[in-house]
Amino acid sequence: MTQRGDMIFDGPDDGATIILAHGAGAPMDHPFMTYHAEALGQAGFRVVRFEFPYMWQRRIDGKKRPPNKGEVLAETWRQVDSRVGASPVIIGGKSMGGRFASMLADELGARACLCLGYPFHPPGKPENLRTAHLETLRTPTLILQGSRDPMGTREAVEKITLSPAVQIHWAEDGNHDLAPRKMSGRTTEQNWQEATQAIVDFIEAL
Repeated sequence: MTQRGDMIFDGPDDGATIILAHGAGAPMDHPFMTYHAEALGQAGFRVVRFEFPYMWQRRIDGKKRPPNKGEVLAETWRQVDSRVGASPVIIGGKSMGGRFASMLADELGARACLCLGYPFHPPGKPENLRTAHLETLRTPTLILQGSRDPMGTREAVEKITLSPAVQIHWAEDGNHDLAPRKMSGRTTEQNWQEATQAIVDFIEAL
């Protein structure tokens, strides 16, 4: 792992490039982000992590603030895609970061999109779906979702119409971070390892 300015890089410089954005409440070096970036780097991909303006500002002054407006988040994605320069790239991220990646994947001509814990709806508000663009998405997309995620359980998501380009990997008993409960007999490491392997298999099959 190396950090260059406001980006973190994992994996070989000549690997296929994956750009990952963080979720709404945690930075690019959160353990969840770090685990998957490093694991994908070890699998041979060049993984680039970045932060949206509000999170970078939090890093500077330590003050928590809400995410930037959607237009700013989208424009940041466009700028990062341009800065990274590789083409075509695989884009994605955790929760909010993955959501905005999926909203821009067709526009950016991404090779594929990865959503780690997609926020299908706000917690406790399953009627407020954030899936309209997923019905017509053309970019091959893999959503890695905990089966009991409060932002989209397996039962709820299976009732939602999604584009044929969208695949879902279910993390058994996983929450929004794909972590299972101890009573399930599974471990977070196990769910995360399986998610990483699902990503590798998905990309290799493209």
